[in-house]
Amino acid sequence: METKKITKQEVERIATLSRLNFDEKEKDEMRDYLQNILKHFEMLDSVDASKIEATAHILDTVNVLREDKAAPSMDRDKLLSNAPEKEDGCYIVPRVVE
Repeated sequence: METKKITKQEVERIATLSRLNFDEKEKDEMRDYLQNILKHFEMLDSVDASKIEATAHILDTVNVLREDKAAPSMDRDKLLSNAPEKEDGCYIVPRVVE
């Protein structure tokens, strides 16, 4: 399989999308750099990975977090006791969005 050739127009389009400015010399250097990246991916394409099992993570990890279960919480009336305004067990706050 032959590596796709990166054109100067593609470099210019990528530069525009990235909001970068290159002079002519830098465009040529960037084209060569991107071309080299594609060659590395071509090397990866040549690897036979058909017998490798798909994984979500390279390590056998186990969730070490605690179980998510309800626990007793603070008394609502005590929490609302210092609220300047409250209604139906909720804080009343000034409107910030019109």
